[in-house]
Amino acid sequence: MDFTDDAFVLSARAHGDTGVVVELLTETHGRRAAYVAGGASRRMKPFLQAGARVTAEYKARTSDHLGSARLEPVGEGPSALFDDPLALTGLAAAAAVAQGSLPEREPHPGAFLAFEALMSAFALPDVWPAIFVRFEAGLLEDLGFGLDLSRCAVTGTMDDLVWVSPRTGRAVSADAGAPYADKLLKLPPFMLGAQAGLGDGDVGAGLDLTAHFLEQFVFHPQNRPIPPARVWMIDKLREAGRL
Repeated sequence: MDFTDDAFVLSARAHGDTGVVVELLTETHGRRAAYVAGGASRRMKPFLQAGARVTAEYKARTSDHLGSARLEPVGEGPSALFDDPLALTGLAAAAAVAQGSLPEREPHPGAFLAFEALMSAFALPDVWPAIFVRFEAGLLEDLGFGLDLSRCAVTGTMDDLVWVSPRTGRAVSADAGAPYADKLLKLPPFMLGAQAGLGDGDVGAGLDLTAHFLEQFVFHPQNRPIPPARVWMIDKLREAGRL
């Protein structure tokens, strides 16, 4: 059970007088909890923040035991966002969603890459909320609940896709969905391709869309709500006029 892997810190909590238990999203070994000796020290705290990138040397006696890890920081991590409170709320939400949705010890390299892309996007205030939507859609896909936005579920057309079925996660065209518009989820154009621009309400529609399927397929089966950090992010984006 020993390995060395690139990882992002998702959370850290005190354990004993001087140690912490960290939740890591590793590149090839999935989400892992590990004890970090001395993690409560002033020297260690800066790179145990959510979003910090580290190299983790992980050891565990068996797959059922809490492992231990030695962490080395990589880059400046979330400290680059300290002057942007809105981006920090997005980072906290992303870490909470990843921690709450990904099963422990199950490899999900796609989720790691999606989180990595989102971390880079937080430096771009006008872009990251839309990338957050793509991050959540990527999580759903990596967990086996991907949205099918390739063609209309009713007619098969690839044109004028503006809705998503809340039951199946498949796209629906404007004409086919018109009689059921009040029961369908809005599909913002940016989720169909990078060339599409962002219109008013698109980010909010995207977040509503991914929230519906995260609740339906991920959190409801665990009898858990959407993470409070995500709800807080939505409130702050709304206050900032970014939805």
